[in-house]
Amino acid sequence: MPNIVVLIKQVPDTWSERKLTDGDFTLDREAADAVLDEINERAVEEALLIKEAQGGEVTVLAAGPDRATEAIRKALSMGADKAIHVNDPAIHGSDAVQTAYVLAAALGQVEGVELVIAGNEATDGRAGAVPAIIAEYIGIPQLTHLRKLVVDGERITGERETDEGVFKLEATLPAIVSVTEKINEPRFPSFKGIMAAKKKEVQTLTLADLGVDPATVGVANAGTAVTAATPKPPRTAGEKIADEGDGGTKIAQYLVGQKII
Repeated sequence: MPNIVVLIKQVPDTWSERKLTDGDFTLDREAADAVLDEINERAVEEALLIKEAQGGEVTVLAAGPDRATEAIRKALSMGADKAIHVNDPAIHGSDAVQTAYVLAAALGQVEGVELVIAGNEATDGRAGAVPAIIAEYIGIPQLTHLRKLVVDGERITGERETDEGVFKLEATLPAIVSVTEKINEPRFPSFKGIMAAKKKEVQTLTLADLGVDPATVGVANAGTAVTAATPKPPRTAGEKIADEGDGGTKIAQYLVGQKII
């Protein structure tokens, strides 16, 4: 009966326009609709499937501002048992290494963690490195970018698909894994689940609670920095081609002119 923690993140909806803030060029999270990252829904679903088959408990862990509670409640409405929300303004602008450090410290607050599940990459950053960095910080095996995961007692196995083929991986618990979009199809929260989520425990922690020095995180202390950003050009109406029997030829000529073919 594994004790599972799922790492989740609230991100700007991919259908919303994403903007950077002036000055530090960090993502303006208030400028777009916010949602639970879709890959995190699959991570939560995988944890719930394991729980339903083998028992145990599922805790979701998120780091973010007050607004991140919306994503946390979505995960709880899917069926997670409880949540931890690391909420501290000093985290703003942290890079992947700093974020992993904070999450690793938060995992230390969860008693008896046997399996940590995360998405392979967040849609607002696509670093794809946080699970592996966490594994290094806390010294546990990592099985990343999995399309299949099987938990059998103290042993886990998985499949990783790459351009070179499918690789079979295995490790002993405790361990951390990250999953791809091929792992499953996440469930929709039921009305009963949505109502139950409102009563589930959400523990809020600050950096002080975790023993993390604010001077080690945040945009001012990040190992990388954005020095400039150029907005994407406005969308044009495109070129309209009237088909007078030679439409195919005109389209081909246009594509050649744009060096698309």
